[in-house]
Formats: sequence, structure tokens, C-alpha cells
Amino acid sequence: MARCMPLLASLLLLALAGVASADKAPEGGFLVTGRVYCDPCRAGFETNVSKNVEGATVAMDCRPFGGGESKLKAEATTDKQGWYKIEIDQDHQDEICEVVLTKSPDPSCAEIEEFRDRARVPLTSNNDMKQQGTRYANPIAFFPKEPRKECGGILQAYDLKDAPENP
Repeated sequence: MARCMPLLASLLLLALAGVASADKAPEGGFLVTGRVYCDPCRAGFETNVSKNVEGATVAMDCRPFGGGESKLKAEATTDKQGWYKIEIDQDHQDEICEVVLTKSPDPSCAEIEEFRDRARVPLTSNNDMKQQGTRYANPIAFFPKEPRKECGGILQAYDLKDAPENP
């Protein structure tokens, strides 16, 4: 048992170091995190053939509720797993804030569809959310020009009987 104590102490120290280095929101601000993927079936949701997009560029865009120019623009690039992180240093209670796709590194999956290219994120502390400054955006996707051939069978497996027919 005595020989295990140094090993246990080392493991505890490593665990504490990992917690201390975890991403945190800036003081009085927010850390927005989310993921970007390629939707090869153009389904509008992730399937078993969806892939994370490394090196994609996203932008945070905040604008007044009544319309007008953007009050905040910040950019980030996705990592190997398709995740991005954007630090926002202030509250944006009176604005609509969205993470928006800007550029895909993959030319075969680079199409951006209007209204499917963004994820709205509340950036205010005045909304009873208990997330300690971290905000999680919904995943957003790039699309290929045409869906893959096997996508018909893949989507049938999801049993989308109540889904509207495509024109």
C-alpha cells in the first residue's frame, strides 16, 4: 500500500492540473462552444455518415433585436473533432447573437444554406441559466452540392414517415 501512495498522489495532482487548465469564460463574459460537421445526405441533422470538419471558420455575430449593424464579430476555427471555442468578454442582453458558418476547408463539402448555417446563442447572464458563463451552440453543417448515393437508404432507416416530401 505504501508503494501505491506516490502513484495515487501523482494521479491526483494530474487530475487537479487538468481541472485547473479547463477552458473557462472570461470574467464577466462567456465561452461559446459548438461543433461543425459535413452533412453528406443534406438531411439537416447528423447521420452515421456525417463527418466533423477540421479547420472550418465560424463567426459570432451579435446585432440589435430591432435590426441594424452587428455589434460584435468574432471568429474561430474548428479543431480536429470539429469543435470551436469563442471567448466573448461582455453581456449582449439586448442583442441577437448567432454563430454563423463562414468557410469550409473541404471543397467537396462547402455549400452553405441560408437559415441552416447558424446557431443562436443567448449571451446574457440575466436569463436564469446556470451554465457559469459557458454557452453551447447547436451543431451546424456544411453540405455537398449533391447528396451521396447511399443516403436514400440511410434516411429510410430513420423512419421519417411524418417528414414533408421534398418537391
